[in-house]
Amino acid sequence: MDKAAELKWQLEDSPGKAEQQEQNPDNGDKAEVPGQSAHSEDKPPQSHTPQWETLGRQFVEYEQVAPFLIPEEQQRRLLDFLPLFLKAWEQSAGVIVFPNIQLLASEVSKLLTKEIKRNLNGKPAEEARLALEQLLQQKGEAEDGRLLLKSVYLLSQTDLRTVWNIIGSGLPAALMQCLYLFFTFPLKKTSDDGQTSEDDTTTQEMLVKIMLNIYREEQGVEELLAADKLQSLIIATASLWDQCSHTWKVPTGRVLRTISKAQTKNSIVYLQAMDCIKIAIQNLFKLADTLPACDVCEAASIVLCFVKDSYPISSALLTEFENNDGYQLLVKILLRCEGLQQSEGDPYLDEILDMLTCLTTCGKTELKVSGNIVHPQLPHFDFEGTRSSGMTVKNLQAFQVLQSIFQKSNDQHLCGRILEAIGTIWAWDTVNFFLLEWTLQPMNQFTDIIHFKPHPIQVQFFRLVESIVLDLSYVPHEILKKIQYLIKENIVPFCTLTALRCLLSMTKKDLLFSDIFRDSGLLGLLLALLRKQAKILRKSAGTYLPSLEEGTEKELNAVMLKMVAALTVGSVRNTVVLKDYGMVPYIKIFLDDECYRSATLSILEQLSVINYEEYMSIIIGALCSSTQGELHLKLDLLKSLLRILESPKSHSAFRTCSGFNGLLSLLSDMEGALQDPPRGLWTAVGQNCLLELVFYTLQGITAALHLNPVNNNFFQRNGLFEKMAEDLGSLGCFWTQAEWQSPLNLEKTRTFAEFLDAAFCSSEPFPKWLKNCIWILNFLDHMVKGTLHLQSYFTERNLDMGEASRDDHERPSAQEEHLVAFKRPGNKLPASAYGLWGNHENKWEMEDCTIVHPGAVCVMVRLLPKLYKEGHSQLSQEIQCAVVDHIQSLVKSEKSRQVMCGSGLLSTIITSCQDAFRNESHPLHLPLTRVFEKLASQAIEPYVLRKFLWLGGSLSLPSRPSKNKTDALSCQGCDSTGAAWNEGSEEDMVDNKTDPQTAVPVRGSPWMSKASAVALQTAMSLISMTSPRNFQLRSTALAPSFVEFDMSMEGYGCLYLPTLATVMGPSAEKSVSGGIGMGTRMFPPSNGLTLSCWFLVSKFGLVQNSHPLRFLTVVRHMSRTEQEFVCFSVCFFPQDRSLAISTEEVEFQPLDIMEPEGEVLNPSQFPGQVQFGCGSLLVTGQWLHLAVTVAKEAKKNCIVSAYINGQTLGSAKMFMGT
Repeated sequence: MDKAAELKWQLEDSPGKAEQQEQNPDNGDKAEVPGQSAHSEDKPPQSHTPQWETLGRQFVEYEQVAPFLIPEEQQRRLLDFLPLFLKAWEQSAGVIVFPNIQLLASEVSKLLTKEIKRNLNGKPAEEARLALEQLLQQKGEAEDGRLLLKSVYLLSQTDLRTVWNIIGSGLPAALMQCLYLFFTFPLKKTSDDGQTSEDDTTTQEMLVKIMLNIYREEQGVEELLAADKLQSLIIATASLWDQCSHTWKVPTGRVLRTISKAQTKNSIVYLQAMDCIKIAIQNLFKLADTLPACDVCEAASIVLCFVKDSYPISSALLTEFENNDGYQLLVKILLRCEGLQQSEGDPYLDEILDMLTCLTTCGKTELKVSGNIVHPQLPHFDFEGTRSSGMTVKNLQAFQVLQSIFQKSNDQHLCGRILEAIGTIWAWDTVNFFLLEWTLQPMNQFTDIIHFKPHPIQVQFFRLVESIVLDLSYVPHEILKKIQYLIKENIVPFCTLTALRCLLSMTKKDLLFSDIFRDSGLLGLLLALLRKQAKILRKSAGTYLPSLEEGTEKELNAVMLKMVAALTVGSVRNTVVLKDYGMVPYIKIFLDDECYRSATLSILEQLSVINYEEYMSIIIGALCSSTQGELHLKLDLLKSLLRILESPKSHSAFRTCSGFNGLLSLLSDMEGALQDPPRGLWTAVGQNCLLELVFYTLQGITAALHLNPVNNNFFQRNGLFEKMAEDLGSLGCFWTQAEWQSPLNLEKTRTFAEFLDAAFCSSEPFPKWLKNCIWILNFLDHMVKGTLHLQSYFTERNLDMGEASRDDHERPSAQEEHLVAFKRPGNKLPASAYGLWGNHENKWEMEDCTIVHPGAVCVMVRLLPKLYKEGHSQLSQEIQCAVVDHIQSLVKSEKSRQVMCGSGLLSTIITSCQDAFRNESHPLHLPLTRVFEKLASQAIEPYVLRKFLWLGGSLSLPSRPSKNKTDALSCQGCDSTGAAWNEGSEEDMVDNKTDPQTAVPVRGSPWMSKASAVALQTAMSLISMTSPRNFQLRSTALAPSFVEFDMSMEGYGCLYLPTLATVMGPSAEKSVSGGIGMGTRMFPPSNGLTLSCWFLVSKFGLVQNSHPLRFLTVVRHMSRTEQEFVCFSVCFFPQDRSLAISTEEVEFQPLDIMEPEGEVLNPSQFPGQVQFGCGSLLVTGQWLHLAVTVAKEAKKNCIVSAYINGQTLGSAKMFMGT
């Protein structure tokens, strides 16, 4: 059963809403079955079975002797048997096990019928009424009537066959006579308190339930036709309702409704022959003006029940109802119901409306109408394919009653029920809307008068109009035109507001309405109204006009803006119309009011589709012109900006409209906002809101930089990361200290992830300023990874920084070996808010973390010294160490180091953290040194290295070089470094030229001057930068570009460079990683190569014990063998002070097993070796520059040239075997 059919079934089967629980025989009467027949599956307790067997034998004996007894004796024996029967029923828990129950029911019913007729025979109505009362309520010795009534009451609730036997006894007609007397003549006998006695109520209940049980069967109704009391009772309800017994009104209505549902063809013919409906209508017309409205409804509902319930069998009663002005009667009665108190509702009024709704489908022929569908329509609308369900409107007269009542009445309850009825008719069959609208046009006509109706009815009506589009997928153009006229006239502002909301909902349904409402002129009308309101707002800026901006008028302006926003979404043409109307300056005016802001921003966002620059200039201008206290305005503008920045096409416009500077100015305006405690203007602003503003500001910057090299270069080149660090540092949560405090011993340090979890998710107390710092560091960390613009801490999650208002989902912390127990005190955030900190999939220390915005790491480093605050020294240094460790984890990979070196992180570290470098006992000294060494091993600018070396003091060179100590520093592009060193030490070097062979102690050098621990650490760092970690080029580990060569132990050292060339052979498993560039790289390069380095010789050793000074050794390795071969080498021989260059392939041997004598090369003319003398150019104690160039000439030939301090040593043509 579908929803429509089920609704109609409920309307047909329920006599009234007020009677559903208490009066409906299908519910209440069947729910309490006091006995079951012998055929029931339920068996009585064994202890009561003999009692029923004894009764059965007694009744058999009665049957046998009854024919031979006189009637009086027969009646006496039956009456003596009934008390035993009732007692057995009570003792057997209401279960009847009686073999001859049908015969017993027939005998008892006949006897009750006989007694009723005896008491009625020949008596006037009032005496007969009193006699019946005495019969049915007899007590004591004379209680035969009550005994019979109770027995029939029990027997009528057993099985259907028993009920049929009761009906065949003639009892239905007798009971109808009783009901007529009880209803027509009021009860005079009452108890002392003025209320109906309990016995009277019990007797009434039994009598009514007997009638309900027998009249619901068609046989019972047929038996009524033998007497004329049915017609009399129906007419009496319509004529004597004000004079009848008050206590019998409801029972009589229940009985008549039950008879109505069980009507037969004969009963309909009988009622028609008796002119029952005609007389009832005539009588109701007379009572309609005098009786109270609720009483008239109750009486009329009974008559209407017979009309409605008879229609499936015959239309005779409906025809009689219509021919005798039945619909006019209903109109008169319903209009009488205006103004009734509907706090609880009138069930009979609702019943009449429900039955009237059902009558609209009662008709023999289908309505034939010609469709007049106006286009355009929604794409999925198909009227021809609409199938009828059979519940279509066929009776327009019945519907006209509903339509007429709505047009004439302004009663809220009555009009509301009529609109509900119309919605019900549409739900039965979608065709009904078109059948009604193309004939009677109810909705079209209602639109003309809807502004006169109460406000709730207006809302209900426009929802019904909205359902035409949303549920029927039909565009009612005529109705929409009238609604648009209502909006234009604006007679009742609330009605206009409700109508606009209806159209707004339609517009969101389909883009078709954007074209419909533009072509109909609605868009232009709204723009004109908004222009007028914008001018008023601009003139009244700073003043308060309650008559304009309060209540419905303000809501109306807001809905108009929403409507314009909906019309422009997805419609470039409508957006162009808005721009051509010159509305952009007026739309901006609505930004200042929060209730208009959302729709205004939506309109401006649609404007960005045709002009990004105009949108950006408006938003950035509004951000920059906003005051410090307008935080919500800034937040809304930033959220809108983020939505637009999702399009890469907007990034250029953002940059050209000074978007970066505009967002950074927001941070500048927040100077001191996050102080603890807050001061000045910020005392009235929650820090949660301030943090949200910081978050969205950084999110906007990240979104504008995302995958946009031009913006990234602009931001880096103009020093905006430095500006960001300065602005963040001035927020008030970061602290500036003059000098570092004495270091503390941190016995147990926590990782950044553990620190964050402990700060927000445990009971450990943390100062508010530190929590704010951690939030900002978290934002910067996501900015580093390029994911900040994808986060939504303050929108979807809707976090409250001061309250844990949502459930906490337990999860493991970021560290696998140290689990943090999350707790939720009242002033802490739930652990689920920090999923990115404690999730194993999103660890802080990510091995393969991709650095997208390296400048943000520099910002974190600049803020690092400002994390320290006196009074929280332990906590401050702990969080500083955690941040540095996290930064170190970001530069694990070689790619990350290359990126960070290019962003100037080395310079930032050496500039911002000088105190940590100078104080070796500082907790940040070692971790910062490790980060610096990792980056410096990749690439370092000369001025940065100079600053690093100057941290230990003066860089004056030693007056006498140490014994057996030869230093060589090699770095690509470090010519300027050597020049700088020469500038700072030229005077010392001149003095040292006089005695190059004299040795001085090591502690006399600048590295160990005055036992400087910093100088020692600097030297150790320099060694670490140039130390090899692993020389196995085939392994997964990458060789660093700087490696260690300590000459103090063996007198020699080496510098390993990354892979210079990669030639993939057919048997190679994988390419060798490392170095610069990708893919196959030949050696020597086709463009040649140049070796450039600075070196200093403190003193030449003894000839017989000297090792060569190796400047460059290129080793060739093949993937199919483990052996390496030297294919190119440049070295210096102290024996004859000559420079040797070799291209001959010889097997490579580790340096620690090379013997000095095996390294001595004799002059040779072999084309694979060449040697140049350079004794006159070598000066001990002075930095010298060596340059070797290799120019590839033919396939295996090259020209090699050597220079010292720019002076040519010589050139030679050599054979290149590789």
